[in-house]
Amino acid sequence: MRTAASYLTAVADADAKSRKTEDLSEPAFSVRSSIRSDDDSSTGHFTMTDSDDSYDELDTPPHPPTSEQQFMTRHSEFGHCSNEAYRRTSAYKPGAAIMPHVEDDPPYYILLTTYMSYLIMILFGHMRDFLGKRFHPDAYRHLMPSGGYAALNSDFDSFYSRRLKARMDDCFSRPITGVPGRTITLLDRSSTNNNTTLSFTGTKSRALNISSYNYLGFAQAQGPCADVVEEGIRRYGVTTCGARLEGGTTDLHLQAEALVAKFVGAEDAIISSMGFATNSTTLPALVGKGCLVISDELNHASIRFGVRLSGANVRTFKHNDMESLETLLREVISQGQPRTHRPWKKILIVVEGLYSMEGTLVNLPAIMQLKSRYKFYLYIDEAHSIGALGPHGRGVADYFGIDPASVDILMGTFTKSFGASGGYIAGSRDIISRLRTRSHAGCYTESISPPVLTQIIASMSCIMGVSSTPQQNGNASSISLPAQDSYIYPGPAPTASLPIWVTLPPQLRNGSEGRTRLRRLAFNSRYLSRGLNKLGFITYGHADSPIVPLLLFHPGKMTLFSRLMVARRIPIVVVVVGYPATPLVSGRVRFCLSASHTKQDCDEVLRACDEIGDLLDLKHGQSKDRWSVDEVTTRAVELVEMEDE
Repeated sequence: MRTAASYLTAVADADAKSRKTEDLSEPAFSVRSSIRSDDDSSTGHFTMTDSDDSYDELDTPPHPPTSEQQFMTRHSEFGHCSNEAYRRTSAYKPGAAIMPHVEDDPPYYILLTTYMSYLIMILFGHMRDFLGKRFHPDAYRHLMPSGGYAALNSDFDSFYSRRLKARMDDCFSRPITGVPGRTITLLDRSSTNNNTTLSFTGTKSRALNISSYNYLGFAQAQGPCADVVEEGIRRYGVTTCGARLEGGTTDLHLQAEALVAKFVGAEDAIISSMGFATNSTTLPALVGKGCLVISDELNHASIRFGVRLSGANVRTFKHNDMESLETLLREVISQGQPRTHRPWKKILIVVEGLYSMEGTLVNLPAIMQLKSRYKFYLYIDEAHSIGALGPHGRGVADYFGIDPASVDILMGTFTKSFGASGGYIAGSRDIISRLRTRSHAGCYTESISPPVLTQIIASMSCIMGVSSTPQQNGNASSISLPAQDSYIYPGPAPTASLPIWVTLPPQLRNGSEGRTRLRRLAFNSRYLSRGLNKLGFITYGHADSPIVPLLLFHPGKMTLFSRLMVARRIPIVVVVVGYPATPLVSGRVRFCLSASHTKQDCDEVLRACDEIGDLLDLKHGQSKDRWSVDEVTTRAVELVEMEDE
């Protein structure tokens, strides 16, 4: 099967076959992959059968390493690529224009058919509910009031998930096993009742992973970071069994916070066990009644939730539009609080460094100019930009060459670039000291577990590099944190910032491994984004963003795109996103690039998109100079180095 049309036919045949038989050994919408001899998955009752030799490409590099090349990673987790031409430094070019977010509109017939498809599904859904309640009341009993009790989940509240989302449930929440690295292993599922239930088939599929937040490729089961985590478990176990203010603070927490503060260029930092909770518990501790929060209209749900909890007034401005922001600032400063018109106690502007659904970067230089003029506080959520942007991986301030000390509050997570979990808040010592007691994350949430802390410390040290100054204290159970003033941002981490028992190989200690990962990610991001544009697709976001949204619009195309990508000779797992996470007519697929991907992996994604894009009529971009997919893959380096249009 070499064309998208043949894939579609095969998928339809497999679906028809699964509906005619109760034997689930051959699932619909699934391609089985080859046996992996070193597969260490714990799901032993699932099998991987040999269906095609081409699956070896996911486990074995196309060009075996020479005797001079040494790789510390498994190719399936972190792709082997020694070609220095496929590298780039992520940095803003001084003087370059920062283009505002522009949404390209598709032809009118695309918008019309998209609205019509939703309208048809809604009409038929309500008809099925109306008739079903009368002819099959037992099937709706859990959605109706009964015995004097109201339904916990009414038919109206659940209408979207039952009548719209259920049709594409096989494309969401795909169960996986093993490491979500360069490749990912899916637990195959099939359904005989239109996705009402999805059953495991007992087989697994190895696929190229373009769906995980693994920007720097630290999601690995083998390698130096994994070794450090293993040693940390031996020393500390797997949990602290307490909140930070109630016996849940270890020396690892103190060392991690000191290291995070150095990494982002702040005086101090506090860490939390959950990224969502980092925002939702910090914002109520910073602002309250009489304060004003000005939020970008596309800010994350955790920010909106935290602002709602705070009781502060909130106003929104058009996404990344500095004129809209300045107009709003003039209005709120001149008018003051509602009714009383008293001055606001404080004004806090909350933005994201990199917006995860659009792939856009905040216009930080312009915001800093407004900050010096209007004297507001600035809170930047760097969940997706920290570790992924900037020549040193220090986030959006590093990317634009702006002193991070000029930003009042820096927030970020460890989930995306560090292969861990949790989040942090960094800022001045006074602010962080206040948050340690006022933020609910310190009082009520469990502290980060020691294995996760060691992963954070090891991966962050890999990005920073470690200075060669030896530690003075030889007691492995003690800590020796240098004074914050002795560190020069953005230099390597002082040796004393790491636990004494942490041993990293030379490639990680000198920072060369971290720099390589940053440069590989920067090349992959720019290559895929510009390659899709040259092929004629509508994409959003900045060219240096590791998140590349490709617009699909139609809900039916979302399901077909996801299924066809998995049904390829080399399966590709992607994330499709639709309403309510996006506007109704802006359904999209969101590619998440990683340093673990090779140039050949990006080629495979581009070829898949090219074929499926022709089949599903997705090429509606405004690019005047379109290239063929062969030209894109051949001129990849030239494409990446081109100036922004």
